[in-house]
Amino acid sequence: MRLTEHQVQAIRDATIEVVGHAAPVWLFGSRVNESARGGDVDLMVQLTEPVNDPASLMIKLSTKVSKSMHGRKVDVLIEAPNLKYFPIHDMVKAHGVLL
Repeated sequence: MRLTEHQVQAIRDATIEVVGHAAPVWLFGSRVNESARGGDVDLMVQLTEPVNDPASLMIKLSTKVSKSMHGRKVDVLIEAPNLKYFPIHDMVKAHGVLL
């Protein structure tokens, strides 16, 4: 995994601030590959409660994490009971890293 402990903590803190509670957050994509260079930060947040405005939630979390990482691009995927489940959710759980 190519994140520092400080970056992992920033992601956890941002998730609590935006979601309102601790939620499982997964890192996936190129940042999981130790031999890769650069790349954006791909995150998936697992929520147990329905989300009223998922787009707004994704933007808020992405922006907050990006600021803590000096402008690094951050993509956020959400898993919630009221949102459609896609194969990428399974891929993240199989190949991602739970922060």
